[in-house]
Amino acid sequence: MLMIYFDNSATTKALPAVLDTYRKVSEDFFGNPSSLHALGDHAYQLLEGARSQIAELIHAQPSEIYFTSGGSEGDNWIIKGTAIEKRPFGKHLITTAVEHPAVINTMKQLEGLGFEVTYLPVDHRGFINIADLQAAIRPDTILVSIMAVNNEIGAMQPIQAAARVLDDYPTIHFHVDAVQAIGKGLLPALRDPRIDFITFSGHKFHGPRGTGFIYAKTGRHFAPLITGGGQESNLRSGTENVPAIAAMAKALRLLLANEPAAVANQQAIRRRIYDHVSKLPNVTMFSQLTPDFAPHILCFAIAGVRGETIVHAFEVEQIYISTTSACSSKKGTESSTLAAMHVDSNIATSAIRVSLDEYNTLAEADQFNAAFDRIYAKFQKLMPTAS
Repeated sequence: MLMIYFDNSATTKALPAVLDTYRKVSEDFFGNPSSLHALGDHAYQLLEGARSQIAELIHAQPSEIYFTSGGSEGDNWIIKGTAIEKRPFGKHLITTAVEHPAVINTMKQLEGLGFEVTYLPVDHRGFINIADLQAAIRPDTILVSIMAVNNEIGAMQPIQAAARVLDDYPTIHFHVDAVQAIGKGLLPALRDPRIDFITFSGHKFHGPRGTGFIYAKTGRHFAPLITGGGQESNLRSGTENVPAIAAMAKALRLLLANEPAAVANQQAIRRRIYDHVSKLPNVTMFSQLTPDFAPHILCFAIAGVRGETIVHAFEVEQIYISTTSACSSKKGTESSTLAAMHVDSNIATSAIRVSLDEYNTLAEADQFNAAFDRIYAKFQKLMPTAS
């Protein structure tokens, strides 16, 4: 039985070519990029080459790319960095009730420091109402942070509509968490000129863990979180992880090389699973096949069976999925997104997430569906109604 990996929203497998880059740079270009000697200069040139490559791939300037350790650091840096930088001008921030914990918990920490945060509600499908954003803006608002793709159900928030609202408020920083969005056909939306900051994470697109980068638009100021030797234009000190950064740049190039075909493949797999699973009684689908849902995430629940039970049942079948967010799955807590959607807790605790990448296949979808039928039959006695 071949293993099937359907947990790509938690992390992706680093590609062989990416690992080759990491190994070669580690072996041959191990100098500190801040050193003056030739080894240091070679490392520096590789670092800046990776920065330029990433900037070109996302249609930005090299000076607008800053390297991080991943999505959580990027979210923390942009939100706290804005709060520190713009505190003299206001202490009000706006986000949504369905953000990743890296955003939600950062906002809550700032509330403890005297800032005020508005959490925009979502509807039964998981989307904010743009009118709520407009109504929430105050004279002392300094930041709006809205994720591009929800990591639990795949809902794509209307970030371009939000950008049009914020056109009338040019001093407010606009941040988008795009950790789940890269490589999913959403780059045109992410490059809306009103977006000031974007967060990316390398291990979500086959790069090494512990890598990431942010886009920060020229002219937008934010404070550093890590001070020291002045790396990253004096905004994120610490010796850069050149091998991992070079490998991340390689991963991003490979990801975007054939993006339309990869997106179409994921959409086809998602539909194959959706069409099979959704027809069964006691199954509640939270993700939809409409264009406002990302192509790679499918979240649903089997009433009466806890999500972790379903996950382990699939593991016996050599199929790896998750409950909802990997950050909270081991805690056994209810999905924060489903709670914000006012899903009954008895259903929310049964939620599982299938998340795809460009290397998954329709044959794997068929194997998943066959395993699902066996698991469904096994647990049918736990379900609230006979089927």
